[in-house]
Parts: sequence; structure tokens; C-alpha cells
Amino acid sequence: MSFADLTPLMPLMILAATPIVVMLMVAVYRSHAITALLSGIGLAGAFISLPMTSSPESVQVTMLLTIDGLTRFYIGLLVVAGFAAVLLSYGYLQTYAGHREEYYILMLLAVLGSAVIVASGHFASFFLGLEILSISLYALIAYPRLKAAGVEAGLKYLVLAATSAAFLVFGMALIYAALGTMELTRPVAFVYGTPAEGRGLPVMIGLVMLLVGIGFKLAVVPFHLWTPDVYQGAPAPVTAFVATVSKGSLVGLILRFFGQVDIAALDSLFTVFSVIAVSSMVFGNILALLQNNLKRLLAYSSIAHLGYLLVAFLVGGSMGSTAATFYLIAYVVMTLGAFSVITLLSGPQREAEHIDDYRGLFWRRPWLGGTFTAMLLSLAGIPLTVGFVGKFYLVVAGVSASFWLLVVVLVMTSGIGLFYYLRVVVAMFARQPQTPIATAVLPLSGSLTLAGLTLLLVWFGLLPSPLLEIIRNMIA
Repeated sequence: MSFADLTPLMPLMILAATPIVVMLMVAVYRSHAITALLSGIGLAGAFISLPMTSSPESVQVTMLLTIDGLTRFYIGLLVVAGFAAVLLSYGYLQTYAGHREEYYILMLLAVLGSAVIVASGHFASFFLGLEILSISLYALIAYPRLKAAGVEAGLKYLVLAATSAAFLVFGMALIYAALGTMELTRPVAFVYGTPAEGRGLPVMIGLVMLLVGIGFKLAVVPFHLWTPDVYQGAPAPVTAFVATVSKGSLVGLILRFFGQVDIAALDSLFTVFSVIAVSSMVFGNILALLQNNLKRLLAYSSIAHLGYLLVAFLVGGSMGSTAATFYLIAYVVMTLGAFSVITLLSGPQREAEHIDDYRGLFWRRPWLGGTFTAMLLSLAGIPLTVGFVGKFYLVVAGVSASFWLLVVVLVMTSGIGLFYYLRVVVAMFARQPQTPIATAVLPLSGSLTLAGLTLLLVWFGLLPSPLLEIIRNMIA
């Protein structure tokens, strides 16, 4: 590695240095406010450094990391989402009686792991990034360690994540045994070409095992069973983080992993991804219909939204990648916004997670009721929101490739989704609240985060063209 290799790595180096600085500061002097401030400064510094790494060509830093437009764009998205999660966490943890500073160290490490995943050009760096992310999430999910639901959720995630990691490692071993390399894009390119005799089957089995591990992290059907329990048991800002940063990093990875080939030309892989996409859209929406717990409802909803995103992924090419990335941004904005409202009304002692907790919210807190309504309507795909524009581009991408079955399922299941989102909206506008909503002053950091997300929701919904142009330029 030369000195010139350090410049493209600047965002990753800042993300790696920030938790070390925060840890040393905590060892000397404990302060919740200073810890949160340093965490925000580190994430902001990583984001500001991204333009410094810009290059018209892809930069390969050793065989492990690839720094190109796709990497920079996704790192920027993950850092912004992580910054929002830090702001939400600050207000949420104000009333937490235990140590609060270590929470931010774990969250910074999780952002670092996510950034390494999207920059990976090699199985070794991918697995290291994935483990940095996963180990941090184990502790974050169970952070209020005296809360039984959180410890249970953390333990479930630990067991299932370890199982999925075993599939990943075994798949990598099979691919390495067959091809003699662990470069990220080689297995798919090998299958897409003319497989050498005796090596095609091990590579295909290895790819299937990799898909099992990636499917678990994306929480798509049939690897979704952990999602509602973890979403319900984790603290609200951690749930927002898991739903956005963790999944966003894997979307960036699969776009790099499969981006160089036409998935539709690989009948077996196309069939597998199509079944996963259709199953996720159908079962995610149907199971969400049965929920009265809002966090579980949003968990099943997220499964459906990842199914929607896979439609664009299957289209491939510039159009498919652009539509998938735009919808991921829309999903991050909508999901963070929805969980921002839950976080503002929750605390370490009690989560505002039942639909009845939001009955009459609009009349008690018009600001929260109005913004939550906007987020839910955007998740349902109502016009003038970023969710509608995102689904529109997904449909256009699917139609352009003549994937009629996927498009029909997407449209029909979106109609099902509208019903359970409207259930929450109707509850918020009900005149007679069954459960009193907390009347304490809302944290400033969380309120500013929600205001910014609401602005982005409307802005990208009304003027999506500038963002689409940025996406096309960055992932070309």
C-alpha cells in the first residue's frame, strides 16, 4: 500500500478513528453530551471527506477494497443515516440510568462495518466488515441489559446471525476451493461464462450459501423470522439503525456482487431471486395486516419493501441500479422518519409500540401526528411523496424488462400495504385516545432529525430529478 492509497480511504480511516477517540475520552471523562457530540463530528467528518476521494476511475486499494462512485455514494448514505440515528439516540438515552457513552462506540463501529461491506472487493474484507457490524448490533439490540425483551432479542439475533455467518464462510470456502480466488465478482462471472468441468457445481453451491447469509441480513423471505422479534425488543433508535444502515450496506454489496452480469440470463439465479422477491412482497404485507404492535408492523413492512427493491435489482443495468438505489434512499428516509416518531414518544423504560399508544396523537401533538402521517403515506406509495416516486421507478424498470409478474405483484401488494398504514393514520386522528400520550418536552435533537427527514420526504417526492442525476453519475 502506498501513500496515494490513503486518500481514497480517508472516510474509512475517519470512521475507524472516531470510536477510538470516543473510547479514550470516555476512559478519561464520562459525558453523554460530549460523547454524542464527538460521534456526530466524526460522522460529519467522514461525510465531508467523501468529495476528497472522488476520482473518475475506480481505485483498487490492495485486493480487499474498491473505492468507486458506488462505494462513495453508499458510504455517504450510510453515514447520514448513522448520524440521524445518533441524534435520535441522544434524546432517547437522556433518561437512561446506566452508562450511555459505550452505546455510541458500538454505533460508530456498526457504521464502520457497514462502510467496509460496501467498499469490499474481496470475501475477506466483506466478512470482516460484516462481523464488525454484527457484533456491534448484538450489544446494541440488548443495550438496556436489564430489559428482558431486549436481551431476548439480542440473543435471538446472535444465534441466527452466527448461523448465517457459518453459511457464508462455508460458501466462501467452496468458491475458493473451486476457483482459487476470493475476489467478490469472480463467482458470478464464472457461472455466467463457460464453467470449467467439475467446478461449476461447487461454485453454484457456494453462491447459494452466500445468498442464505445475505438474505438473512436483508431479512427477506424465507430468512425473515428474526425481524419482528428483534425490531420489537431493540430500543427504538437501534431498530431504526438495523432497518436502514444494516440493510443498506448489503444492498450496496449485492449491486457490486451481481452488477457486472445480466441476472435474467442466469436462469437459476433469476428464479431464486424472483421467488424471494415475490414471497417477500406477499408474506411481508399479509403478515403486517395481522399486527397491532407498530414495531412488528414496520418489521413486516420492511420485508415487503426489500422485496420491492429486488424487482429493480433483477432488472439490472443502469436503469435497475438507479431505481434500486433511489428506492433505497426513499426507504431510508421513510423508515428513519417513522422510527423517529416512535423514538420521540419512547424511552428506555417504556416503548410507544402499540397502535393504541398513538390513538388521538394528532390532537395532542399535531406536529408528530402530521409528520408520522406523511411517513406512513409515503411508505404506502401515495403521490407527492418520495415513496410514490420510488415505486414509480420500480414499476418503470420492471415494465422495461417485461417482468410482468413481478410488476403485478408489486402493485397488488402495495394496495394491501395501504390498508395497514391507514389503520395507524386513523388511530392518530381518533378523537378519544384510549392511552394517554406522554406530554413531556420533545428532545431538540430528535425533533430536528424528524424535521429534516420530513423535508427530504417532500423534496425528493416533488423534485426527484437532481437526486436521480447524482445517482446515475455516481453508479455509472
